[in-house]
Amino acid sequence: MVYTGERHKVHHRPETDAKREQILQIAALMFGEKGTSNTTLQDIAERVGMTHAGVLHYFGSKKRLLLEVLKYRDRDDVESLEGQHMPGGLDAFRHLVRTAYTNMDRPGIVQTYLILSSESVTEGNPGREYFFGRYAGLRSELVEALTEVSVGKGNVPGNEERERIDDAVTCIVAAMDGLQLQWLLDPDSVNLGRATKFVVDVAVTAIVHPQESVLDGE
Repeated sequence: MVYTGERHKVHHRPETDAKREQILQIAALMFGEKGTSNTTLQDIAERVGMTHAGVLHYFGSKKRLLLEVLKYRDRDDVESLEGQHMPGGLDAFRHLVRTAYTNMDRPGIVQTYLILSSESVTEGNPGREYFFGRYAGLRSELVEALTEVSVGKGNVPGNEERERIDDAVTCIVAAMDGLQLQWLLDPDSVNLGRATKFVVDVAVTAIVHPQESVLDGE
């Protein structure tokens, strides 16, 4: 996904930042290619040219490294965008679709995200704060973007309209996660990028051009 907000930002010395960045780049590449269970800290250490203990010195544990890799991926996803953050309006939703297509080339990172996000629901999990902030921030950005689109089409953002926008955004985020799971399990049957575009298009169109629900009919 694409949210880049962090509640706490830790500052390190430049040489420490450079080494952490190198480890994250290698780890992201290896997790993306081989997955989390098939990549050990020793594998990463050897590729970086340091010891297993050296990697632990920078990140403390494999789980902590996995979380930092996800944050690194978030930053990398928006690095080429103006202001290095997700755009507004319809471009925000186009960005979601582009990210889904990009994720098709990095299944290991998608696997890492799904595993850690599911574990984060347990109390005391080290990833809980990150994923709570990530989902809250992503929903907030997308609600703002979809509201901008709706107002641009002449819709009045009353209470009912705001509720529909909230629901549409929540469904988009949930559908993207669910599609990633289905795609990992059966990539030959599920086209992650195409299905994501369909879901996002349907949700945004339902807000911009509201119509009578077929579910409300007889």
